[in-house]
Amino acid sequence: MSPPGPREEGAVPAGWGLAGLPRLPPAPFALLDAARRRAARASGAAPEATPWRVAAALPGARLRAYQPAGEGRGKPALLILPAPIKSPRVWDLLAEVSVVRRCLSGGLRVYLLEWLDPEGEARGFGLADFAERLPLAALDAIAGETGEGAAVLAGHSLGGTLAAILATLRPERVRALALIDAPLAFGPARGGPLARAVAAAPPARLLRALAGEPVPGSFTGLLAAAALPEAFVLQRWGDRAASRGDPLAAAIHEGVERWVLEELAMPGPLFEEVLERLYREDRLARGTLTIGGRRTGLARLRCPVLALVNPPGLVVPPASMLEGLAAAPAGPPRRVLRYEGEAGPALQHLGPLVGPAAHARLWPEIAAWMAAPALT
Repeated sequence: MSPPGPREEGAVPAGWGLAGLPRLPPAPFALLDAARRRAARASGAAPEATPWRVAAALPGARLRAYQPAGEGRGKPALLILPAPIKSPRVWDLLAEVSVVRRCLSGGLRVYLLEWLDPEGEARGFGLADFAERLPLAALDAIAGETGEGAAVLAGHSLGGTLAAILATLRPERVRALALIDAPLAFGPARGGPLARAVAAAPPARLLRALAGEPVPGSFTGLLAAAALPEAFVLQRWGDRAASRGDPLAAAIHEGVERWVLEELAMPGPLFEEVLERLYREDRLARGTLTIGGRRTGLARLRCPVLALVNPPGLVVPPASMLEGLAAAPAGPPRRVLRYEGEAGPALQHLGPLVGPAAHARLWPEIAAWMAAPALT
């Protein structure tokens, strides 16, 4: 294919992607996302979720509150930041393995910032929006309900990374930080297979151009599965067999399989900045990450931290969390817990959130820590 005729310097012709590359039609991946969502709905009715209300509506997100307005004043507020890749269902998958319910019963006021498919202005959102502006707006709404200016933050995977970035930028708003299998140091030496795959991949702006805008979830999932098939493909097959004969494990497995299909597109700028600034350049650990014109890094992390490492998950090497935390100043309380894996989660990366053993052995301690982090 030849490019069109003369054009203004720097202009990208219609039908062409970034850097003048021919853009693949975004329809295939977008259609795949829609088909996977239909398959999720056709897989059967999802288990009833813990009741929630919308505490704040934001561009590209909404704040869920899991208690009536005005109820629970005096209890610490918890803001959950899910990873911006799929629905937040894994935080409340089944009543028996619901982190939301576990934290409510542990004496916390529970909120969750739900990312929505990017539309309108949200298509242009990047790290500054996901790691600071929108979480801060959520914290402002929580403060309006609770009267407390600071809250506990909890995040899994990339959601934990976003929470850690916010804690470095606005320490006065973060009472404590619970990181559940969340990457902090991303370079190829510490970030594991995903970081090595990103280091060997073409520039993220080219991948973004090929995927279309916003970047479909099926495209992101394809990249992850190609980089780490042991975690994203083989574990699911093995877990299906391991879950047979255990009704709860089988129900969890099926719930996760439905969640896998609940694709969420990423704004193009966020996709590009995560791959380049975090994974390829490791700026958070190096202290060279710039958000909103301000430089930050893990050396600015000063709140109490609970870190849950997950060796069987394969996605986040323990070194990514532990060496990342080693870059933070000594002094604030730190606690490290370890997840050992089990049948049911389909993806062991999700085991800390949905595993029965995790809920029996780890979450009582995590919830108690979050309810009184200053005492740990």
